[in-house]
This record gives sequence, structure tokens and C-alpha cells, in this order.
Amino acid sequence: MVDISFYHHQTRKIEDTLSTLLERSLARGWRVVVQATSDARMNALDQRLWSYRPESFLPHGTKRDVSPETQPIYLTCGDDNPNNADVRFFVEGAHIAPILAGDAAPAERAVLLFDGENPEELANARAQWKELRDAGQTLVYQQQDESGRWVEKAREPKAKA
Repeated sequence: MVDISFYHHQTRKIEDTLSTLLERSLARGWRVVVQATSDARMNALDQRLWSYRPESFLPHGTKRDVSPETQPIYLTCGDDNPNNADVRFFVEGAHIAPILAGDAAPAERAVLLFDGENPEELANARAQWKELRDAGQTLVYQQQDESGRWVEKAREPKAKA
């Protein structure tokens, strides 16, 4: 069973947090899948990872590229996992539960990043939290404080006092 984290964005852009989390994942030697629900979002992420920092980029690819199994970061709108990802990031309301139940499940961690200012994404995240909690998954909910720092606000199952 993998750990599942929810990142509730209020002040920072999802793309900024995702870039940081991708850097940390690669530093751990992990392979990554990022799953969106639309080609437009996936293409925007593709462009962002090439240029998010003037002095560097995050190595990545999509199914349009050769040898997706060798990509450190693989971007997709589907349930594929050609690089045997250790961690899988879900954006744009991509659904976690079906992935965890199939062959595309990450080895270590699943992370949902959602925009708390978007009512649809917020409702989607709440529904996914309930679905995964009821399935007995281990969940952590992170929310930004006023300074933009991430603070753990909830954990399931709850720690015993």
C-alpha cells in the first residue's frame, strides 16, 4: 500500500509546487509519472518542465517521445506507467483509486495536487479523500499557511492518543 498525499493550493500555483516535488523525487532516485486529464494541461506541463528555471530543466517525456520507459518523469493523461514510477502525481482532478487498483500503481507514493480556489477541484479532492479513506488507504492532507508554507492538517488513519 502506498502513502497518499493531498496538496491543497491556496496561494501558490500547482506548477510551482509540482516542480519542487519533482526535483525532490529525482534527488531520491525515484522515477515519476505525472497524470493530467487533458492534453492541454499535459502539454502546458511539458513546456513548463523545459523552462521553469533558466539554468536547468526537469528531464521528462511523453508517449510522443522515444523510449518512455527510460524517462525519469513521464507525463500522461492515461493510466500507463512505462517507467515503473515510484511516485505518481495527479493534477486536474485525475482519479487516484483506479490507478492504485491496477498495474500502473506507483511503488512508493501517490500525490494529488489541487486548486482550493476551484470549486470543482476542491469537491473532487474531497470525494477522492473519502473514497480512499473508506478503502483503508493511508492519507495525509497538506494545506498552505498564509506564508505559503505547507502544513499537515489531517492524517488518516488518525494517530491514537
